[in-house]
Amino acid sequence: MRTRLLQALSLFSTGLLAGAFGYGAANLVPTFNAVPIDMRLDFHTALMRMNGITMQATMAVSALSTLALAASLRGRARALAGAAGLLTVSSFLVTRFGNVPINGRIKQWAATAPPPGHADVLRRWELFNDARTATAALAFALLVLLALDLAGGGVDRTVRRIPKR
Repeated sequence: MRTRLLQALSLFSTGLLAGAFGYGAANLVPTFNAVPIDMRLDFHTALMRMNGITMQATMAVSALSTLALAASLRGRARALAGAAGLLTVSSFLVTRFGNVPINGRIKQWAATAPPPGHADVLRRWELFNDARTATAALAFALLVLLALDLAGGGVDRTVRRIPKR
């Protein structure tokens, strides 16, 4: 029962994470690029202020539940869940050490003015955003594959299930 709850929590939270990052990459970033720079900076700053708690919490729940799920499984199932957990941790690390420092710079620019060369910094933020989106989406895909495997309908029907207690 505990494994099934961990599986549900990890699948749900990682789906939310991948969906949020995917929506941002598909819709917010092109919108950022379509508006004047001062509007982008103001909106970006407001969005990051609102996203701070929810995205960090989603990343934490996703990583912790997925790694706990991996610890409760064996064989290929453990490898899939572990890889998904490491990918969600990667999303966090890219965000923390890539996007967040640039967000701080963007916040300063919104209060003053963007410096020369700001376009390169914004492109770097977008590359980090693409990387965290890809790692979250891949983690979610691995968890979907794991759910199919554990349900007996996946590509590998030899996954050993932990006996119910």
